Parts: sequence; C-alpha cells; structure tokens
Amino acid sequence: MTGTPQTTSSRPAEGARPQATEVGPTAVRLLLYSDNITTRDAVRAAVGRRPARDVEVESWLECATAPAVVSAVEQGGFDLLILDGEAAKVGGLGLCRQLKLEVYNCPPVLVLTGRPQDGWLATWSMAEGSVPHPLDPIAVADAVADLARGVARR
Repeated sequence: MTGTPQTTSSRPAEGARPQATEVGPTAVRLLLYSDNITTRDAVRAAVGRRPARDVEVESWLECATAPAVVSAVEQGGFDLLILDGEAAKVGGLGLCRQLKLEVYNCPPVLVLTGRPQDGWLATWSMAEGSVPHPLDPIAVADAVADLARGVARR
C-alpha cells in the first residue's frame, strides 16, 4: 500500500474548542455566632469540612457576642453568616436584620430558629435561610451548601 504517512498530534486542531476542565469545590469562609459553645460545636460538626461535594469550608470565625459579629462583618471577608436566633442578650434574628439594614453588601445569612414555627421570624429578619432547633445535622449542612452555591453564582 502506498500513501502518505499520518501523524497524530496532542495539540487541538485550529479553531477547535478546548475541553472544559473540572472545576473544584466552592470554598467558603463562615462566621458563626452563638453565645452557647455547645450550639457552636454542633453547627461546626454538622457542617464539617465539606457540607456537600461541591462546597468546601475554607475557614471559620466563631463569635460569642453581637458586637464581635458586627465588627467582623463590617471588616468583610465572609461568604456566609450563621446566626443563632436563641443567643442571649442579642438574638441572631434581630442581629441579622440589623446587619442586612446597616452593612452594605451583607453576606447571606442562615439563622437558627427556636422551633419550626418561627420561620416567619426568619423571614422578618431578612435571612436567606433558616434551620430550627433541635439542629438536624443534615438540614444544617444542606442549608449551608445551598447558600454557598448562591455565593458562587454571584
């Protein structure tokens, strides 16, 4: 047989579209507010390092007082806030509303309500998500992952 030799190249042909590369997980920085260390531990354990296959927790900042939350949020650098509505002195629901009204471009907020019937309070607080006490670890992880995906689309 006669003919021209064929060669193969690893380079794409002219005008060919490059193949899409796999995108890594969305990395989020979280602020967690509760005056109760047990609640903070339960939330961190529920969320873990990866609340979903496409969401990874880069860092946590835990706050036990409302002034610490306000100061940290004003400084910026957070992708998502988790606020305990059952915190003493200043509850997370009122704090959420304050942050939404006073902080420009406030990150999304997940509030932890006292019971399932308090969903209307979460709406009043302007939070993007809510999970009732007692905390269901799967519900907490799912809520964090859903809000983190929204952050990635911004």
